[in-house]
Amino acid sequence: MLTHIKTTIELPAPLLLAAKAVAVKRRTTLKAILEHALRREITFQETPAPRDIFEINQYDFPVLKRRKAPQVTSAMIYRKMEEEDL
Repeated sequence: MLTHIKTTIELPAPLLLAAKAVAVKRRTTLKAILEHALRREITFQETPAPRDIFEINQYDFPVLKRRKAPQVTSAMIYRKMEEEDL
Protein backbone atom coordinates (compact mmCIF):
# COMPACT_ATOMS: atom_id res chain seq x y z
CA MET A 1 0.00 0.00 0.00
CA LEU A 2 1.32 3.43 -0.98
CA THR A 3 1.38 5.93 1.92
CA HIS A 4 3.54 8.77 0.63
CA ILE A 5 4.43 10.06 -2.81
CA LYS A 6 7.22 12.49 -3.52
CA THR A 7 6.29 15.21 -6.01
CA THR A 8 7.50 18.53 -7.32
CA ILE A 9 5.36 21.66 -7.48
CA GLU A 10 6.05 25.19 -8.65
CA LEU A 11 5.12 27.99 -6.26
CA PRO A 12 5.60 31.73 -6.52
CA ALA A 13 8.69 32.67 -4.51
CA PRO A 14 6.81 35.04 -2.16
CA LEU A 15 4.30 32.29 -1.33
CA LEU A 16 7.05 29.78 -0.58
CA LEU A 17 8.90 32.29 1.59
CA ALA A 18 5.71 33.12 3.49
CA ALA A 19 5.02 29.41 4.05
CA LYS A 20 8.57 28.86 5.32
CA ALA A 21 8.19 31.84 7.68
CA VAL A 22 4.95 30.40 9.05
CA ALA A 23 6.64 27.03 9.57
CA VAL A 24 9.47 28.66 11.53
CA LYS A 25 7.05 30.73 13.60
CA ARG A 26 4.99 27.63 14.44
CA ARG A 27 8.11 25.53 15.03
CA THR A 28 7.11 22.98 12.46
CA THR A 29 8.16 21.93 8.98
CA LEU A 30 7.29 23.32 5.58
CA LYS A 31 5.91 19.87 4.75
CA ALA A 32 3.52 20.04 7.72
CA ILE A 33 2.34 23.52 6.72
CA LEU A 34 1.70 22.46 3.14
CA GLU A 35 -0.07 19.25 4.21
CA HIS A 36 -2.30 21.17 6.61
CA ALA A 37 -3.16 23.81 4.00
CA LEU A 38 -3.90 21.19 1.36
CA ARG A 39 -6.08 19.12 3.69
CA ARG A 40 -7.98 22.25 4.75
CA GLU A 41 -8.53 23.25 1.13
CA ILE A 42 -9.71 19.77 0.12
CA THR A 43 -12.20 19.55 2.97
CA PHE A 44 -13.37 23.17 2.55
CA GLN A 45 -17.03 23.41 1.72
CA GLU A 46 -18.61 26.09 -0.39
CA THR A 47 -19.85 29.10 1.54
CA PRO A 48 -23.11 27.93 3.07
CA ALA A 49 -26.30 29.74 2.20
CA PRO A 50 -27.61 32.05 4.93
CA ARG A 51 -30.46 29.63 5.63
CA ASP A 52 -27.81 27.04 6.53
CA ILE A 53 -26.10 29.40 8.98
CA PHE A 54 -29.02 31.20 10.60
CA GLU A 55 -32.32 30.19 12.06
CA ILE A 56 -35.16 32.33 13.35
CA ASN A 57 -35.63 32.23 17.12
CA GLN A 58 -38.87 32.54 19.10
CA TYR A 59 -38.63 36.36 18.90
CA ASP A 60 -38.33 36.34 15.10
CA PHE A 61 -34.64 37.29 15.17
CA PRO A 62 -32.03 35.50 13.08
CA VAL A 63 -29.51 33.65 15.23
CA LEU A 64 -26.55 31.47 14.32
CA LYS A 65 -27.28 27.78 14.25
CA ARG A 66 -25.28 25.61 16.60
CA ARG A 67 -22.36 23.97 14.89
CA LYS A 68 -21.45 20.36 15.43
CA ALA A 69 -18.01 21.17 16.76
CA PRO A 70 -16.29 20.43 20.03
CA GLN A 71 -16.64 23.08 22.69
CA VAL A 72 -13.59 25.27 23.18
CA THR A 73 -12.87 26.31 26.75
CA SER A 74 -10.69 29.06 28.18
CA ALA A 75 -8.42 26.41 29.67
CA MET A 76 -7.87 24.94 26.21
CA ILE A 77 -7.00 28.37 24.81
CA TYR A 78 -4.56 29.17 27.63
CA ARG A 79 -2.89 25.77 27.23
CA LYS A 80 -2.45 26.38 23.50
CA MET A 81 -1.09 29.87 24.17
CA GLU A 82 1.49 28.39 26.55
CA GLU A 83 2.49 25.81 23.95
CA GLU A 84 2.98 28.58 21.38
CA ASP A 85 4.73 30.90 23.87
CA LEU A 86 2.16 33.63 23.32
